[in-house]
Amino acid sequence: MNRRAFLQSGTILGGGLLISFTIPQANKLAAMVKTTADAGFAPNAFLNIATDNTITVYLSHVEMGQGIWTTLPMLLADELDVDLGQVTVKHSGVGKAYNHTVYGIQITGGSSSTWSEFDRYRNAGATARMLLTQAAAKRSGVAVENCKTENGHVIAAGKKYTYGELAAEAALLQVPQQVPLRPKKDWKYIGKGAGRMDAIVKTNGEAKFGLDIQFPGLLTAVVAHAPVFGGKVKSFDAGKAMAIPGVVQVVQIPTGVAVIANHFWAAQQGRKALQVNWDNGAGADLFTTKQTEAYKKLAATNGLVAQQKGDAAAGLIKANKVISAQYVFPYLAHAPMEPMNCTVNLQKDSCEIWTGTQLPGVDQLAAAKILGMKPEQVTMNVAFLGGGFGRRATPTSDFVSEAVHIAKASGKPVKMVWTREDDMKGGYYRGACVHDVSVGLNEQGLPIAWRHNIAGQSIMAGAPMFGPPPAVDDTSVEGVKGSPYLTKVPDHFIGLHTTKEVVPILWFRSVGNTHTGYVMEAMLDELAHAAGRDAVDYRRALLKDHPRHLAALNLVADKGGWEKPAPQGRHKGVAVHEAFGSYVAIIAEVSINNGQVRVHKIDCAIDCGLAVNPDGVKAQMESGIIFGLTMALYGEITLENGKVQQSNFYDYRIARMNESPEINVFIADSNEKMGGAGECAVPPTAPAIVNAIFAATGKRIYNLPIMNHKLTQA
Repeated sequence: MNRRAFLQSGTILGGGLLISFTIPQANKLAAMVKTTADAGFAPNAFLNIATDNTITVYLSHVEMGQGIWTTLPMLLADELDVDLGQVTVKHSGVGKAYNHTVYGIQITGGSSSTWSEFDRYRNAGATARMLLTQAAAKRSGVAVENCKTENGHVIAAGKKYTYGELAAEAALLQVPQQVPLRPKKDWKYIGKGAGRMDAIVKTNGEAKFGLDIQFPGLLTAVVAHAPVFGGKVKSFDAGKAMAIPGVVQVVQIPTGVAVIANHFWAAQQGRKALQVNWDNGAGADLFTTKQTEAYKKLAATNGLVAQQKGDAAAGLIKANKVISAQYVFPYLAHAPMEPMNCTVNLQKDSCEIWTGTQLPGVDQLAAAKILGMKPEQVTMNVAFLGGGFGRRATPTSDFVSEAVHIAKASGKPVKMVWTREDDMKGGYYRGACVHDVSVGLNEQGLPIAWRHNIAGQSIMAGAPMFGPPPAVDDTSVEGVKGSPYLTKVPDHFIGLHTTKEVVPILWFRSVGNTHTGYVMEAMLDELAHAAGRDAVDYRRALLKDHPRHLAALNLVADKGGWEKPAPQGRHKGVAVHEAFGSYVAIIAEVSINNGQVRVHKIDCAIDCGLAVNPDGVKAQMESGIIFGLTMALYGEITLENGKVQQSNFYDYRIARMNESPEINVFIADSNEKMGGAGECAVPPTAPAIVNAIFAATGKRIYNLPIMNHKLTQA
C-alpha cells in the first residue's frame, strides 16, 4: 500500500499540531464490521504536539504487558526526530482512525501490534517532521532544503526552534504528498531498543488499571452467577443481603443477581448472604471424564476435511511402520493477574465506561445497544490491562455488558468486579480437545502417510462479529494445517470434528497452536526416536525446504549446545514451531526428582524478521516461555456436574518465581517479513519439555498437564 495514501488531514487541536491518518483499504473483516467502524467516536489522531512543546503519542492498541507503550512511540520518534524522553503516551479513544490496519476493527490481538503499525506510526512522525520543517522555513525565509531537524528542534537560518514553537503554523500547512522515511542506517531506536516507558509508573503505582478507577459516589457491584454454564435465575431473596451494612441495592440482570454496595467487602458479604434458586439446565450433565471419552471416540473417525493429499488410509497400509497416538488437552483459564472489572457512569443522555479491554469499539457498540443509545453517546476510557491473553477480547463484551446492565438496572454509577474465582468458574476458556494421529514411516523412518483428526469446540462459532462460523474453523487446525512436516508427505489427511458444549471458549494466547504445536512436535520426537535419528537432525531433514524454521532450529542448536551432553542428571528436548509469522525453536533441559520434573534451562531462538525492539522481543519470549511452562506443568480446568472444580491460583497453579528456568533468547539477524512476538514462544515450550522428559524417563506424555503424571528416571 502507498503510505502517502494514509495521510488525509492535519488540523489544530488545543493550539498544536495534530497528525491523523486512516487506512482506506477494505477487506472482508472491515466489511463485516462496517457498522462498528462507522459508529465509533473518531478523533482520528495519533500525534499531538502542543504549543507548550509537549508531545503526545496516542496508541491505537492497548498496553497489556507486551511493551507497545514503548515500541510504537519508538517508530514515531525515529521519524519525528525526538528523544523518547520528550514523549508522553496515552491510550486512544474509540474511532475509525484507530482500526487495525488489517483486521479492520479496533483490536489488540494476534501478536500484531508492531508489524501492523510499522508503516503507520513512522508515517505519522515523518509527516509531522516535514510540516514542522516547512513551518520553520517559512518563518525564516529560507528554503526547506536548508533546514534540518535535531532532537525535537528545527534549525533554520541559524535559529533553533522547538517543535512546540512551530506547531500552530505547521498545522495550517497542507499535508505533503511525498513523505520520505529515514533509511535504516539513520534509525536511532528501531532495531536497537529502548527501556520500557511504562516501567516507572507501574513501579511507583501511578499507572491506572481498570481496577484503580475511583470517583465520588462510585459504588461496587459483584454478581451471583449460575454455578453451571447455561443456568438461569429461578427466584431470589435479597432480604439477608440487604441487611449487610454497606449494601445499598440488589438487582437482577440477564446474567444473574448483582449486589451493589459502598465497597467491595460489603458487596462480597451481601452476595454470600443472598439466596438464589437456580435452574441449572442441561449444563449440569457435563463431566470432563465423559467429555474426554466422547472426544476420543469422535477423533478416531475422519472429520470434515481441513487439508488432504493423496490417500492417507492407503498410505498407512503401505507404510513400513505405523505410529499412532491420541493426545488429550483440557480446558484452560486465561487467569489474568488483574481480575475482570468495568466501571460505568450512566447519565440521562450519555454513558462513560472505564475498563481494560482489547476490543473497545465492540464494547462501545454493545453498551450502546443495551442502553438504546447511539455509539457516540458512549465514551470508552481504556486503562492499562493487568494481563489479557485473549480474555479481554470477548466478542460478546461479556464483562462490559454485565456492568452496563447493572448500571441501567440500578441507576447508579458502579464498578463491577469479578473475583478471580468468578472468572475461573464462570468465564471463558481455551477449549478442550483431542487429537488422533497415525503416521506411516518408510524404511528410512521418514513419514509417508499422515492421518490426523481433531475434536473440539470452535472459537469462531462464538464470535458473532465475524459472521457465520465456517465449516472448518482454521483456528482449530492451525499449526497442523499447513505444517512444513506435511508438505512432502504424499498421502495425508487432516480432519476436524467441531463439537458443541455449553462451556464458553475464547482465543487464548497462541490460540490453536497451544495444542497443535504440542502434537506436531511431540509426534516428531516420537518419529525421530522410531527412526533411530537425532531429534534435531531428523527435523533438519524434514525442514530443508523451509529456511526460516531451519534457521531458528540451527540457531538454537548452535547457541544452546545441542551437540554437547547435558549436565549430569539432566536431559534435553527440542521443538520448533511457526505461529503469527514468527519462527521459534526451543531446547529444554530437565531433570526428574521424586517423580517431579524440574525445568532447569530453556534456550530459545526466534526469527521474527526485523526486531523493532530487541529488548521487547526478548521479554516476550521469556513471558511466552513461562506461560507455556505453566500450561504444560499445571494448566487444567475440569468439570463435574457442569461445575468448574478449580477456583484460584492455589488449585489452578501458575509457575512460580522459584520454578523459573534459566532462559536464554537468541534473535536471528533477519530481513524476512516481520511477525509477532507476543504468542509464538508458547507453542514449542511444552513439547520441548515433554520431549526432554521422554529422554529422561522413556515415557511419552499424551495428556496434559504434566503434574498428573508420575515420572520415574529411566
